[in-house]
Amino acid sequence: MTRRHGYALLTAIVALIVVVSAAIYAGIASGTGRLTDAPAAGRAPGHSAAPASSGTWVATWATSPAAAEPGTAINGMAGRSVRNVVHTSVAGTSARITLSNLYGQAPLNVTHASIAVAGDATAAAATRTMRRLTFAGARSVVVPAGGQVTSDSVRIAVPRGGDVLVTTYSPTSSGPVTYHPHARQISYVAHGDRTEDVTGTPYTERTSVWRYLTSLDVLSDEAEGTVVVLGDSITDGVTATVGADRRWTDVLSGRLWAAVEDGRDVPRYSVVNEGISGNQVLADGLGRPSDNPSGLSRFERDVLERTGAEVVVIDLGINDILRNPRLADPQRITGGLRTLVTRAHARGLKVVGATLMPFEGHRGYTPARDAVRQQVNAEIRSGQVFDAVVDFDRALRDPYAPRRLRGDYDSGDHLHPSDLGYREMAEVFELKLLRKAGQAQL
Repeated sequence: MTRRHGYALLTAIVALIVVVSAAIYAGIASGTGRLTDAPAAGRAPGHSAAPASSGTWVATWATSPAAAEPGTAINGMAGRSVRNVVHTSVAGTSARITLSNLYGQAPLNVTHASIAVAGDATAAAATRTMRRLTFAGARSVVVPAGGQVTSDSVRIAVPRGGDVLVTTYSPTSSGPVTYHPHARQISYVAHGDRTEDVTGTPYTERTSVWRYLTSLDVLSDEAEGTVVVLGDSITDGVTATVGADRRWTDVLSGRLWAAVEDGRDVPRYSVVNEGISGNQVLADGLGRPSDNPSGLSRFERDVLERTGAEVVVIDLGINDILRNPRLADPQRITGGLRTLVTRAHARGLKVVGATLMPFEGHRGYTPARDAVRQQVNAEIRSGQVFDAVVDFDRALRDPYAPRRLRGDYDSGDHLHPSDLGYREMAEVFELKLLRKAGQAQL
């Protein structure tokens, strides 16, 4: 072989190595598990200054699009900046959001969006954390009626157990605003495009709902997956203290990470809350698309498609009993729950289920309805519905009047827990149940 031919062969081998290496990198970067998050080209200065990092994409916060917001059919939120405040369950080095126009009747034109770490208890951003969000590299995005979009990832240090500001601006109305009504968190609205305002001063309107935003994902070095909690108003936390993050899912997340830091053998998961007030296993609400879609209807979107989902916790069924004009059939309720479990198993998710808590004294209580609850609970406790069970009924009922909530666990309406009751729900949840082992043979 001549020197010229040898040199040509060496050059060809080097070129082949470069091509194969690039292909391997591209395959890893396009996956949904562990990956390298390289900054995208064309981003604004400050978005790509940090070095690339690795981790796992998980949902640090999420909520379900629950309904069309009353009074927004004509103007929606046109010409106003919507600043949602959300509470994180794990930290991350990069973030991305999902926006929903599920209940809109026209395309939602978002011309400006941003993310920042909250500076204090107001709409102000922490110093040097404001980041502009892009969508496929562009500043604006059109969310089709009935659809959703996910932003590009952006470099930002998201804290665990902190508040994050996600702001969107649309100059035109898309019809009814897709929202989640019982946020138990104060968010803000400003007139005009104040998307990247860091002071919070223009945000003079306070609101207790979340609009458009349904998920905040992070690239996390500390988490390895997501626990998705599917439930009704009890999971939604409708009687929890506003702005205090005292829903039972918040307390569970705190317990889980305290155990991780103590060196206990527990999974390193984020916890996200997919509760909707009034939600049922079987029946949808009114409208098309339906307000308050049933657990069966929304399971794919709110659980199976949630980033990093590994375990689902289900606390549903009490509204199937309370809102049924006739006496509910316990076998239909448990049958619906088993359907959810089967669908979760098909995606490799473990399912932890909860017993239904007592409600004597509530305006919807009757002995016959309580008998249905007892039958559902007996089936759940038998181990023939879920992979594992957390017994909220036994933990929160009055030991001297077991058809009632214990007095200090009762918010006062005899159905929803107090802050102390929510804490007890999280405290009795055995963290080992979140381990991915032991699917039931149903």
